[in-house]
This record gives sequence, C-alpha cells and structure tokens, in this order.
Amino acid sequence: MRFLTNQVGPIFRMTHFGPRLRVFVWRKFMAININTLNPRLADRRIFLIAAIGFPLLVLIGYFKTYYFREFFDVKPLATWLVHVHALVMTTWVLYFTTQTILIRTKNVKLHMTMGLAGIVLAAIVVVVGMATAYDAHLVRKTAPPGMNPLEFFLVPTLDMANFVILFAGAIYYRKRPGEHKGLMLMTVLNFLPAALFRVPFIPPQLALLWGFGVPDVLALASFGWYSWKHRTFNVPFALGVLLVITSLPIRMAFAGTQTWHAIATWLAP
Repeated sequence: MRFLTNQVGPIFRMTHFGPRLRVFVWRKFMAININTLNPRLADRRIFLIAAIGFPLLVLIGYFKTYYFREFFDVKPLATWLVHVHALVMTTWVLYFTTQTILIRTKNVKLHMTMGLAGIVLAAIVVVVGMATAYDAHLVRKTAPPGMNPLEFFLVPTLDMANFVILFAGAIYYRKRPGEHKGLMLMTVLNFLPAALFRVPFIPPQLALLWGFGVPDVLALASFGWYSWKHRTFNVPFALGVLLVITSLPIRMAFAGTQTWHAIATWLAP
C-alpha cells in the first residue's frame, strides 16, 4: 500500500481540481492494479487467445486441402467419410470457441447447458475420427511419405485416446474452474498438430518439430502462466500437460514394435 501511495502521491499534489477528482484518480489507479493481478482475468486472456488462435490455425492448415480446395489443384477426397470428419471437427472447433465466449460474457447457464451437448459431440468426434483413420490407414493403406500405414494408425488412435482422457477429466472437474479450463485447453493442443502439419509455409525438415513442438511449448507456457498467477500447482492440469508432451515419444517408441504391428494387423480387414 505504501508503494501505491508513493506512486499516486505526486498525482495528488499536481491535481488542483478538488477532492472528487482525487478520489476518481485513486479508484482508477487501484482498479488497474487489481485487474492486473487478478488471476481470473489472466485465465480469460489465455482462453481468448485459444478461442481465436485455434480456429485460425485450423483454417490456415486446411485452407488449401479442404475449406477452399475448389480453388486449388488438389487431389479429390478419397471418400465421403472425409467430409463427415471435417464437418464434425469443424463443429468441435466452433463449439470450443462458443463455450469460451459464453464464459467471457458471463452466460454460465447456457455454457453449462451446452456442456451436455458437448459430451454427445465429443463422442461423435471419437467415433467419426477413428472410422476415418481406420479407413485411411488400415483399409486404403495410406500414410505420409516414408511412413508405414500400420504404424501411422497409432497417431490418430492416440489423438482420440488422449482426447477422451482430457475431455472426461474436464467434465469430471466441471465444478472446479482451474482444472476444468486447464484440461479443456489441453484438448485443443492435443488436436493442434493435425492443423499445424498442414501449414504450407513450414519447411518439411522442420515439420515434426513444428507440429508437435509448438503444442508442447504452448502447454508448458499456459501451465507456467497459470501456476504463477494463481501461486499454486494444479495437479490435474499438470497431468494433462504431461499427457500432451509425452504423446509423441510414446508413439515413436511403440509404433514400430511387434506388439503394435500385431494389433494393427489384427484390426485391419
């Protein structure tokens, strides 16, 4: 308080418009400092960035290959299932953004009501996502250049498994804002690599670092920001960050094993 008084004191001495203006200046100054230190406002900034950045990165990544593909010379889509998958995932992106906006505008009841619909949507995301991956990698045997389709099938499989864990945790902690928001943010970062890998201006030699490195850095940064602002160590949030970060090494270590090859071969038609 003495520090704040020393800062505002010169303003008071320079003010010659009466006590009302002095009170006004003091209140404004205190409001600015309180808002700066308010952890909830800091959380809102993180989610505002995510609500804007997530759909923007998805649009950039899929701009040429899907959303505006009619204006480019690209390969035709393999099956109608790709359209369904794109529709479902786009709906999920818009759902996340809408939920964030509802909280920022203090429409908590509508946010909670839409949360029930989100459970149904999440189930559809998993079912359609796995069906699309199964068709692409185990039925049609497609994969990025230089990769085995059976091994690459582990990538979307873990994407969906991680999503189920993170989203289920967010629903479980729905009445604890810190845990709920942190785990929902991790669901975003879990799906982000798919869009990042399709950003056209990234050199191929940096694709792996870009696709998985950026979400990892964002996960650590968001958790560090939250911990610093709240002066606490949120265990569920930390576990969500750990799940996102360890996802790549787990895939790299397990995809080439005989165990996974046996599982994928058994699943393939």
